[in-house]
Amino acid sequence: MLVEAAARILAEEGPAALTSRRLAAEIGSSTMAVFSRFENMAAVRRAVRQEGFARLDARLDALPASDDPVADLAAAGMLFFAAGVASPHLYRAMFLDRPPTEDDLGAGTYERLVALVRRCVSAGRFPAAQESLIAVWAAQLWSMRHGMVTMAVAGLLPEEQARFVLDDMMFRLLVGYGDDPGRARQSIEQGSRTAAGTSPS
Repeated sequence: MLVEAAARILAEEGPAALTSRRLAAEIGSSTMAVFSRFENMAAVRRAVRQEGFARLDARLDALPASDDPVADLAAAGMLFFAAGVASPHLYRAMFLDRPPTEDDLGAGTYERLVALVRRCVSAGRFPAAQESLIAVWAAQLWSMRHGMVTMAVAGLLPEEQARFVLDDMMFRLLVGYGDDPGRARQSIEQGSRTAAGTSPS
């Protein structure tokens, strides 16, 4: 409850509004309840980020691995988008608000994406890849999804339209990485079906 309330306050009013008194009032308790669990408000903000990444990683863990690494890559990206629009307060705390202290809570999630891209390269789907490009391509795929989540949760683009744009961008990136257009399209469709079975409601 504390983490959810803190995420909501951060998203709607910013870091300055997140105080122990305000957080306690949000959950109908006292400030003692806050400080019995967290050393200070910076620890609360870190806990919000930590919870967000833990939930995202758990959803990614639930994705079944298939014999099509490009479909698995597409499914992970679709799940990332779905998680973001389903929990916009947490997403903002994870990716949009500046962390109170330097941390690497998102590093593991990003490395999962790098590993998925590497699987596609190893399978021969991206034949022109060099090792130095794998992290670059992972960053491109991450930023593509991040941009669409941001637009969707801000109400700048309807969710269904954002999903259409994501599929189109994904297809164009995959082909640009050297994938066969027909196989790329099939993999995106397979990934979409997989993600639909595990997406947050």
